[in-house]
Amino acid sequence: MNLNLVPNIKHTDSNNFFLLAGPCAIEGEEMALKIAEHILKVTDKLEIPFVFKGSFKKANRSRIDSFSGIGDEKALKILKKVSDTFNIPTVTDIHEVTDAAMAAEYVDVLQIPAFLVRQTDLVVAAAKTGKVINLKKGQFMSPGAMKHAVQKVKDSGNEKVWITDRGTMFGYQDMIVDFRGIPEMQQFAPTILDITHSLQQPNQSSGVTGGKPELIETIARAGIAVGVDGLFLETHFDPANAKSDGANMLHLDYLENLLSHLVAIRKTINGF
Repeated sequence: MNLNLVPNIKHTDSNNFFLLAGPCAIEGEEMALKIAEHILKVTDKLEIPFVFKGSFKKANRSRIDSFSGIGDEKALKILKKVSDTFNIPTVTDIHEVTDAAMAAEYVDVLQIPAFLVRQTDLVVAAAKTGKVINLKKGQFMSPGAMKHAVQKVKDSGNEKVWITDRGTMFGYQDMIVDFRGIPEMQQFAPTILDITHSLQQPNQSSGVTGGKPELIETIARAGIAVGVDGLFLETHFDPANAKSDGANMLHLDYLENLLSHLVAIRKTINGF
């Protein structure tokens, strides 16, 4: 896997997993810079290739009164400032065809949300920007079905594509990770495990998604053990008051301890 296709990504020769991490949503400039700086300090120390993640808008909220963003251009400019300030790549998710070209002006990786990964026009529009494309596996899809989403990107002239597993629906209000799918999807593209969304408890009667953040390290350890190429996680310095997905985010204070354990497991498995 050639991580050097991602501009400004560091530690590509460390033989570590790579990390996509940041808040669920961009809530403001100060919080984004604060979180990015903290993650970068940890990933530099542990030599983990890092891409800062932040949604410039949240289009798939459960309720109409849920937080959806601070304004598209304003949030995208903050992502660009994070990139320029710390010389790191960034990733954001897009939801409409018109989002693709707009977001591509500000970020390095475009992410297709799990609910939308079968939307051909959206996937093709993203691919045609020439950016790295991160395809979230639909909660309703088998691992093998992701080969078709990957092929849409490649047939659009873009070979820079990743897959991210974010769990599969288990009943109405739970998610489960089928780790057998990781090596299967790695046949199609580098594969990432989303360790925070995999612990969501969606479809709550309150209209606010729940989660099981106490199991973040359990899922992450298992992912590293089966050989994922990368990890995705959402983190915040105050998850309880985050404007989106706080119920399953990792507190920023716990990040270094978690990643240290995972690097140790990776080294043990790889024998170096």
